[in-house]
Amino acid sequence: MGSITAENRKTLMLFSGRAFPELADEIGKVLGVPPTPTDAYDFANGEIFIRYRESVRGSDAFMVQSMSQPVNEWLVESLIMVDALKRGSAKRITVVLPFYPYARQDKKHRGREPISARLMSDLYKTAGANRILTVDLHTAQIQGFFDGPVDHLFAMDILAGYVEGRFAGRPITVVAPDSGRVRVAERWTDRLGGCPLAFIHKTRDPLKPNHVVANRVVGDVEGRVCLIVDDMIDTGGTITKAADILFESGAADVVVAATHAVLSDPATEKLKNSRISEVVVTNTLPLPPEKRLDKITVLSIAPLIARAIREVFDDGSVTTLFGGLS
Repeated sequence: MGSITAENRKTLMLFSGRAFPELADEIGKVLGVPPTPTDAYDFANGEIFIRYRESVRGSDAFMVQSMSQPVNEWLVESLIMVDALKRGSAKRITVVLPFYPYARQDKKHRGREPISARLMSDLYKTAGANRILTVDLHTAQIQGFFDGPVDHLFAMDILAGYVEGRFAGRPITVVAPDSGRVRVAERWTDRLGGCPLAFIHKTRDPLKPNHVVANRVVGDVEGRVCLIVDDMIDTGGTITKAADILFESGAADVVVAATHAVLSDPATEKLKNSRISEVVVTNTLPLPPEKRLDKITVLSIAPLIARAIREVFDDGSVTTLFGGLS
């Protein structure tokens, strides 16, 4: 019986959407693989066109798209990019979402509401994605929404390393801005050598999105540097109100560490006028010049994402990047 034997080769190809190409370029420099040249433009009616200038057949494709504003436009573009890869016969398609869209809509609070985070996973699966790689999901349960592997990366080591160097020798208390962040804050206390933990007891009005009422602080904060940890900063209401109540409770200083700098208006103004001394974030999302403040420090997430991409490509273990943390 005749047969043809082919050498089993793997080719890593990187692709970038238009939302934040600088991050994809930085990831490419770490990997040593530049993003594949792509023709991407809008028609007069707003429809998006995508075409890759090089063959993607049989490749291990990694498509990077940061969901900055306007989120819906970049979401549709990423879906079209995945479809183009699928129809171009890419062997495996991994969607790299440094910031997962609609992550806060991960469950129903009342009747007749969507679970939009699940819908995002369904859309990517239908478009042709085989795998999702993302950073600091709003809730870990979102990993179960996608019918396939999800690599969930954590920015804590990057942020904590900076905080350790910046505030060495000063007493630190890790503060969860609400009860939902306590588990994350516990990981931070372990990472920082067992420092005290506090949390803000707060209430939300379900009829007013982004509206927070902070009540009181629970924990030892007097005379200490209070490190508020969160996954994202959107309008800034949560952390600025938390900072106010921490200072009222005797905190010596308030610092914020968050992965995603969404910074929807009026976040920049709130942070500028707050008593928070420093806000440490990563570049999972672009930070335009008009939103850059002296008190905002941006750390690069590109090396972490690049290492994870390399592990996926080599069929290695992404979990080992975090010492077994899952």
